[in-house]
Amino acid sequence: MKTKTSKIATICTLLLMIFSIIPISKVKAIEPASQTTYLGIDVSNYQGNINYSQVKQAGIEVVYIKATEGQTITDAYLNQNYQNARANGLKIGFYHFVRARNNQQAILEAEHFVNAISGMTADCRLAMDFEIFGNLTTTQINEISLTFLRKVEELTGKEMVIYSNSYTARTVFSQELANMYPLWVAEYGVTRPQDNGKWNTWVGFQYTDRGIINGINGYVDRDIFTEQILLQNNAPIENTGNTSNTGDAGTDPNNGNSGNTGSGGNINQTNTIRYTVQRGDTLSEIALRYGTTVNQIASQNRIANPNLIYVGQILTIASNTNANNTGSAGTQKYIVKSGDTLSEIALRYGTTVNKLVSLNGIKNPNLIYPGQVLRITVGNSNGTTSDEMEHDCGHCIYTVKAGDTLSQIALMYDKTVNEIAELNQIQNKNLIYVGQKLRI
Repeated sequence: MKTKTSKIATICTLLLMIFSIIPISKVKAIEPASQTTYLGIDVSNYQGNINYSQVKQAGIEVVYIKATEGQTITDAYLNQNYQNARANGLKIGFYHFVRARNNQQAILEAEHFVNAISGMTADCRLAMDFEIFGNLTTTQINEISLTFLRKVEELTGKEMVIYSNSYTARTVFSQELANMYPLWVAEYGVTRPQDNGKWNTWVGFQYTDRGIINGINGYVDRDIFTEQILLQNNAPIENTGNTSNTGDAGTDPNNGNSGNTGSGGNINQTNTIRYTVQRGDTLSEIALRYGTTVNQIASQNRIANPNLIYVGQILTIASNTNANNTGSAGTQKYIVKSGDTLSEIALRYGTTVNKLVSLNGIKNPNLIYPGQVLRITVGNSNGTTSDEMEHDCGHCIYTVKAGDTLSQIALMYDKTVNEIAELNQIQNKNLIYVGQKLRI
């Protein structure tokens, strides 16, 4: 009869034999594109004034600078960051934060990006940062991405790189994009980014958003870049295309208005614009959006059946004065899209669900429907509109308004007070000030 000890020994022996036969699975990782690497950071207006001499002394070799966002936003520190980084001999890259919701907007954003950096010298690939997708499908996201990337390449003759976190690289971006463009991947708390099934290597690895570097107050993103991030041709960027911001615009998420005029997007002027039909559009909604009538659009575009329009169709529209306004100062119209909720719309336009309910006489805040026209108060809210909200790689930047508290901001973004306080190195959670920029 075997003792208890001998039984345990036998079981352990059997387990060892099993484990020696069955391989232990390991989390796969993607490797750097080369063994030659550079220490880097990426910065935006969030970092404020940077002492690049100290940054260089700290061993940083590459800095990616936020240039633009959407169709209208240029980072307030773009020129300052560029001039000072260049003066201290750092290798420079530029990135754009994409907000486009259709291919036409992607083209306009590419033109805006190139306009902002025209005349500057980039040592590194120009980067696309596309990470907030709203209700876009995966197909739409990849179409918009490819349109933006190709347009920037066309205008500048420079190579591009895609910035993405590991999850989005794995679940959203296509194999087609992976075959065409290298990856600058963000994944924190690991020594090697995980395999995403599409890219075999990375040319950039953002491994933390809480880096501490001499010369920078507060946290900064830390990166490692390989030599493949460098441009083959680092001659000054020349804008070789026509970037007058004319043409098809669709719905501009930057300001809640739809379409752009030839002068840069103010549709509160009498003008003729071109609009590209989006999924779910109807002529009645488009007519309402631009202050015209179904008959006028049908006549101008020779549409025999006003109930039959198709995605991608380009309409010429005579946009009337105050097309997107309700007629009362400080309000605008918003047409509900499939998948919208009142809470998302309120957050997008810097207002509250209660204000939307009250302003629009909504009885059930959980019941809105596609095509419903909502009035939205703008300009008087303590919230942040899409135009005011900016982003850097992996984060949005919130500017504190009068009356804000950390708990309110945390609730707005589904974060905790501790998370926001730690990320922004706030010691007194009850003390924030108007104009302060918070990384979220």
